Amino acid sequence: MKLKKIPMRSCIITREKLPKNELVRVVRTPEGEVAIDLSGKMNGHGAYLKKDLEVIEKAKRGNALSHHLEIEIPEHVFEQLEKLVK
Repeated sequence: MKLKKIPMRSCIITREKLPKNELVRVVRTPEGEVAIDLSGKMNGHGAYLKKDLEVIEKAKRGNALSHHLEIEIPEHVFEQLEKLVK
């Protein structure tokens, strides 16, 4: 029996390659909004973060997420990410 391929993605903070289900995707939509993509299929430019509070805090402090998505990230997005990880 053939094994199913596990999609791998890289965290923009830690640069680790992890299975897609261990990461959370943040998307800049074509309308210019920032949203958390739980389905992994939302339209727009996406960035992956490891589901870890330290990684989310690092992304918030270093502006890596806003740099990667080329848009200012609202505070409520980081609050939603922290709730999702907890």
